[in-house]
Amino acid sequence: MTTSLQNTVDALLQDRSLREPDQLARRIDALDRLEAWLVYDESSLESSLCQRANAVMAEWEAINEQLFQSIRDDIRQGSGAKSLCDWAEALRQQDRAERYDPLDALVAGVLNFEAPGDVSELANEMVFYQPTPARHIFDFIARAQLDERDVVMDLGSGLGHVALLTAICTPARCIGIELEHAYVVSARQCAQALNIGRASFIAQDVRATDLSEGSVFYLYTPFTGTLLRSVLDDLRRQAERRTIRLWTLGPCTTVIANEPWLVTEDHGDTHRVSVFQSR
Repeated sequence: MTTSLQNTVDALLQDRSLREPDQLARRIDALDRLEAWLVYDESSLESSLCQRANAVMAEWEAINEQLFQSIRDDIRQGSGAKSLCDWAEALRQQDRAERYDPLDALVAGVLNFEAPGDVSELANEMVFYQPTPARHIFDFIARAQLDERDVVMDLGSGLGHVALLTAICTPARCIGIELEHAYVVSARQCAQALNIGRASFIAQDVRATDLSEGSVFYLYTPFTGTLLRSVLDDLRRQAERRTIRLWTLGPCTTVIANEPWLVTEDHGDTHRVSVFQSR
């Protein structure tokens, strides 16, 4: 490691402002940078600097955990919406790509999922699981204007990020439908630990699920092909009985934009949650 990089690491460790609780984004970035340096350049670092780096990283992680615990306490007491939405606004980034950022680190720290057990092999036409980036979930929450009459059904809910955050931040009831039982177990444990009574999870194939309760359906491209076609046909039948809304993200948006029974003003943008309403 060059002297200039040694000086950069040393300056980072001496930056007292990173200990301020509201400097979460900078602290997460600093942790990522230090971890990368320790993994890839440890042999070039002076041993004393390595020790200092590990000690400061532990201190920063403890500060983050205190922040996460404070928000968890707010959620259990029913006041988590303000805490989370304030942080979502503070950490909001203009980037619309489907990548992760400090808001995702905050959400992961707050929800604090138990590690899922053994996960089954991915079935045909199922898409590899990735959680919706948190900024897109908060975009959905801000724009959907959900009330106590709404039932949000997340089709292919994974660990439950959408259902959990929506239940915390809105009066809607939220149901996650997920085929992978290990994910459902983790989601249920999180809901119970945080006392999120309006979020529930069902371990089931979406095609076998009764969708009649839903008024809002969320899809982060959980499946493709004939499986997606089957689910859309079921949703069309639901729309024959009542008005429903579909919120989508990713490649499935392009497919859903061509459904004649749905209308949208979002122009099929795959890089932001799009809303479709039944005719």
